[in-house]
Amino acid sequence: MTPLRQRMLEDMQVRGFAPTTRYTYIRSINQFAQHFGRSPERLSAEDARAFLVYLITEADVSYGMLQHYVSALRFLYRVTLHQPWAIEKIPYPRREFRLPQVPSRETILRFLAHVPNIKHRAVLMTCYAGGLRISEAVSLKVSDLDSSEMTIRVHQGKMRRDRIVPLSTTLLDLLRIYWKAVHPVDWLFPGRYGQHLSTRVVGYACLRARRAAGLEQALTVHSLRHSFATHLMDTGENLRTIQTLLGHASIRSTAIYTHVSTKALQAVRSPLDETDSPS
Repeated sequence: MTPLRQRMLEDMQVRGFAPTTRYTYIRSINQFAQHFGRSPERLSAEDARAFLVYLITEADVSYGMLQHYVSALRFLYRVTLHQPWAIEKIPYPRREFRLPQVPSRETILRFLAHVPNIKHRAVLMTCYAGGLRISEAVSLKVSDLDSSEMTIRVHQGKMRRDRIVPLSTTLLDLLRIYWKAVHPVDWLFPGRYGQHLSTRVVGYACLRARRAAGLEQALTVHSLRHSFATHLMDTGENLRTIQTLLGHASIRSTAIYTHVSTKALQAVRSPLDETDSPS
């Protein structure tokens, strides 16, 4: 490990960055250095700009990935290298607004029925039943489930926030069957070498189940979280409650589900349909 990488890692650890964020930042800076064949210490703001242009025009990276690169570059030059030039010379891209793909409840049940492995089915159902991110679901421990209170405690989710979500009775029934088959001790969904189940393994299980179910609609693990929020919105659940359950810091993040709730849209009456409109 180079001294620069070590310093950047330490700077992120001191600031409490999550392991996934540290990994993403280090990988982004490594690709930046490889692109020019030089250490970032010898590169400038103009080099950073040229790299971002390359990512957009040739590498065709998504908005989300581009944002990761910009955040990593800004952190490196502002915090670790203390560069004197203005960090604003590495601009954030304009945010795209895209509505999430939201499978129906019937589609999700069909999808789950095509997950043969009970551990994979249990973790995917947990994502939908509680609106959990995939990283939060695989990180659950046995002690996080409280069947007497019917709750699931999510430890240190995004932005290092704890929260509690309801434990679905349907999910509990499946988890009891799963418990008898797997007998988890520490991690609720154990993987190899004493660690929890890998998010990549869950992602592959999701892809296989979607294909087995013959679903043409895009369905990822994160789609289950979107569906949780949208389906709650369809039942008339309060937006602030949904925000709390999802662990969103801002209600603006939750408000996107008002755009994708079909029942909410169907309740809106177009002015063209007014009965007293002139003939």
